[in-house]
Amino acid sequence: MKELSTLCYIEKDGKYLMLHRTVKKNDVNKDKWIGVGGHFEKNESPEECLLREVREETGYTLTSWQYRGIVTFIYGEDTIEYMSLYTADGFTGIPISCNEGELEWVDKEAVYDLNLWEGDKIFFRLLEEGRPFFSLKLVYDTNDVLQYAALDGKELTE
Repeated sequence: MKELSTLCYIEKDGKYLMLHRTVKKNDVNKDKWIGVGGHFEKNESPEECLLREVREETGYTLTSWQYRGIVTFIYGEDTIEYMSLYTADGFTGIPISCNEGELEWVDKEAVYDLNLWEGDKIFFRLLEEGRPFFSLKLVYDTNDVLQYAALDGKELTE
């Protein structure tokens, strides 16, 4: 199954808005901490999906965002997802409860202490380094173990 999605890390005061995925059953992200975002609806561009998903999950309307990379996420034999990765540093609106879990502002330094996908640690490092754009391929087995990672077409070995 091939999917298209967006993933956004909203930044404010040295923190990221993180979503602790605790609600959905049979969720590949169950109990993990991720950014906000979701799957494209029919005929949406990445930016339209980004803006809709952020508004639906947080109540915020983004006013400043940047397309940071494309993440090819492969999980087991049947799931491949192409995620457009964004960061955002401007928004308006009043926060709402998220129906997919709990939203929490987390210090950027503390993000690594959360239950993250191993590959997320790679792209957080790339964001910290200020890399303007990247392509990251992450291959996981169905036990959530990272089997392979490649940055801009070259295998990562560390």
